Amino acid sequence: MEQGLEFEQFASSRAHRLFQVAYLMCGDWHQAQDLVQTTLAKMFSVWSRLRRGGGDDGPTIDAYARKVLLRNYLSQKRLRKSSEIVTTDLPEQASTPNDGGELRLVMVAALKQLPPRSRAVVVLRYLEDHSIEAVADMLGISPGAVKSLNFRSLAKLREILGEDRESLFHR
Repeated sequence: MEQGLEFEQFASSRAHRLFQVAYLMCGDWHQAQDLVQTTLAKMFSVWSRLRRGGGDDGPTIDAYARKVLLRNYLSQKRLRKSSEIVTTDLPEQASTPNDGGELRLVMVAALKQLPPRSRAVVVLRYLEDHSIEAVADMLGISPGAVKSLNFRSLAKLREILGEDRESLFHR
């Protein structure tokens, strides 16, 4: 099979899932699209090497794609940090959602309040269902650091969601 066609099939079958992960990490539709595009562009540039090295091992290529996406996300957050605008106005508290769509919006808003690495840990652990060791490998940190980030992130999410958190999940 021609490598261009092979990559096109890979990209079309994985782009939606990569977008979901990217969106939950960054909380911005357009930035998530950019992250996926950048990830796929970087993968295309090394596609022949990936295919030679990994053969038909889809999980290995998928793991590489997530790692590239994560590194792009964290890199962008470091670059944009200097352009953040601090405001004294807090956003209005979200009302209790009555459907899955509103629940997603509340959760995305809560995730956006976490620092980038913390957000990445929560998304990789609970959306992507990766082990602590796998997340540590993707982030290039120790499993203990992942556990610590995970614990603090979940505590912060509980604090952000406040009293409404019980009603969010028991509908």
